[in-house]
Amino acid sequence: MSILKPLVLALAVLATAAYADQVVLKDGHPDRYVVVKGDTLWDISEAFLNSPWLWPEIWYVNPQIENPHLIYPGDIITLTYVDGKPQLRVQRGKGTFKLSPKVREERLDKAIPTIPLDAIQQFLTRPLVVDEEAMQSAAYVVSSAGEHLIVGAGDRIYARGLANDKGDQFHIFRPGAPYTDPDTHEVLGHEALYLGDSQVENFGDPATLELKKTTREINIGDRLIPMSHEDVFAYFTPHSPDASVEGKIISVVDGVSQIGQYQIVVLNRGTREGVDVGTVFEIHQAGDVIRDQVSTERNASVKLPDEKAGILMVFRTFDKVSFGLIMKATSALHVGDIVRTP
Repeated sequence: MSILKPLVLALAVLATAAYADQVVLKDGHPDRYVVVKGDTLWDISEAFLNSPWLWPEIWYVNPQIENPHLIYPGDIITLTYVDGKPQLRVQRGKGTFKLSPKVREERLDKAIPTIPLDAIQQFLTRPLVVDEEAMQSAAYVVSSAGEHLIVGAGDRIYARGLANDKGDQFHIFRPGAPYTDPDTHEVLGHEALYLGDSQVENFGDPATLELKKTTREINIGDRLIPMSHEDVFAYFTPHSPDASVEGKIISVVDGVSQIGQYQIVVLNRGTREGVDVGTVFEIHQAGDVIRDQVSTERNASVKLPDEKAGILMVFRTFDKVSFGLIMKATSALHVGDIVRTP
């Protein structure tokens, strides 16, 4: 399954009046841009707009261009005005060739993605979060074939609890630390530390599996979950949540203390709060509470305003948490920073 399957209607066709009022052109913006390999839709939009995630609101779809929802290297993006409002239009560039004997045109290159794929590709299909019930009921490794202490790709393992109605391919993961809401202390799920992929050779109790790919050693007690076959898209339509949402960054992938551009963070908001793929959040750093040295009131203090520090886009969601890619950071970000509807 290709993760580059385009999302139909990935670009919004019509601009709404509400969003049109928010679109502000960037000072010194170009009137024309030629797409090159390595571009993303977000990068191109940032050359034209102060808020690049609003580009779907001023995108004009040319009905004469086949599949106008995808943009390729060589295409030309132009900025025009219709009734005084800006529009971004695409003119197909070179990059096609004809196939014989049946004449048809195909692209020599791939459409550019919405955001950098290399930053999120490995997180699009692997298990990332598992709830307590699913973790307890998941199949588990009981031994390795041949009594190997350390096993990897090409080795065989034995597992109990595998259902033969879930297919014959399974991810292997190790339950990690819980994701906990910092305000309510609700456990939102557990980190699923991805270990590798396996395929069943024989079902039974225990079942025998061959390790097809591993990222680290497999241990007794590691869990198995059916491999996902859901459609995954690399083309996203950035948008604001349908309703006002506020949450926090509760974790950062790879565990760094300071978060920057193109790093992946975990939010304490998911589909139950209306967050979906493509949702954009502003990131704010909470203002410090400081002592008021001028006030005559004893022990007087004042909370400084929250400061906008970046922007992120959600690329994968679960019931109670979601994963986002930091698209811009104007200062070092941290776990605990606030995310809000733009």
